[in-house]
Amino acid sequence: MGKNLLSFIALLVAFSVTCGQGSSYQEKFRQATEAMRAGKLDEAGNEFASITKEFPSFAEAHLNLGLVREEQGRNEEAIASLQKALRLTPRLRGANLFLAIAQYRLNHFDKAIAAVQKETSFYPTDANAWMWLGVVQLAAENPEEAAAALDKAAKLAPNNVDILYHRGRAHLLVSKNSYERMFQIDPKSWQVRQVLAQADAEADRHDDAIAEYQAAIQLAPKQPGLHEQLGTEYLKANKLDPAVDALQQELEIDPNNVLARYKLGLIEVERGEGAKSKELIEGAVRQNPGLKDSAYYLGRAEMELGNSAAAVEAFNRAISSPDTDPEIVQQAWYQLGVVYRRLHRIEDAQKAFAIFQRLKDEETQRIQERLKKKRDASGQSAAPSSAPQNPQ
Repeated sequence: MGKNLLSFIALLVAFSVTCGQGSSYQEKFRQATEAMRAGKLDEAGNEFASITKEFPSFAEAHLNLGLVREEQGRNEEAIASLQKALRLTPRLRGANLFLAIAQYRLNHFDKAIAAVQKETSFYPTDANAWMWLGVVQLAAENPEEAAAALDKAAKLAPNNVDILYHRGRAHLLVSKNSYERMFQIDPKSWQVRQVLAQADAEADRHDDAIAEYQAAIQLAPKQPGLHEQLGTEYLKANKLDPAVDALQQELEIDPNNVLARYKLGLIEVERGEGAKSKELIEGAVRQNPGLKDSAYYLGRAEMELGNSAAAVEAFNRAISSPDTDPEIVQQAWYQLGVVYRRLHRIEDAQKAFAIFQRLKDEETQRIQERLKKKRDASGQSAAPSSAPQNPQ
């Protein structure tokens, strides 16, 4: 809780100035605050305890004493001090939040939820309060309520890493519960098979994903999207013939499936079928002009057709687009060099090949640096690097 406690230091200093109890009292409060800022918790605790005895109606002193006791791990005492502060000033900022944290640490989740809900109702723009409501709801095994609270926290503090971590955890649990519920309701449904296939695909278990998609298709042979997803897994497994069959079946079911059309075009590019690949890729781009890397593959198709000028134009579009994958940019420079050589533009070809080689060398260097960091972290010695080959 150290960061949370320190965030209240400025507020505590303001209290010491406005308490109106005389200069000696202010000095005592200031010293306690300084001790807390310096991490001298025993000293700060003794000072705040003394103040609460001398001025038992001063709510902020009870709050500060509660913060110190909580930081010391003396959560029962912290709860008593924070409850006293709230009896004196029910809307005292931070008191309900830190009361909730102390209750949470004692596994009193219902009491913690009740306390932090008061904090969020009194101070609805406090991202920390919403985060802690989510954390406690997670501990109480209420992931949907946790996700709702953490979504609010994320809107208030979109770059807070702690909030993002807990929010991701909550949504994963919500998804997991939804899938488990699906299995309970209908373990033979095609949606269950699709979920299993997607999980296998994300784990790069492509053969397992293929089997699950095939099972889903047996249960729902005309369901849009399933054949396209199956074709994608075949493509990742480098099984081009069954990938083509699956993607063509998808287009029979859903002629507007742009991904199926585009992926068929990519396969035909790799097969050297210039006319067929160009027709498919151009058709997909008409449906969705923002298809990533489409200019590169269209350039490859134009190369197969011998349309060198059109290929140059397409590769230049791929290189200049900020959305093009870096690996595709690298390959576009190489293909551009090949086309320039065909056009007898030798100087342009040499420049393109040189840029390709530079990008390739930079990529190799980045890979070696990552490997070196891993080896250094594990205590292994670095292996010798191999010299990159010239593409020409």
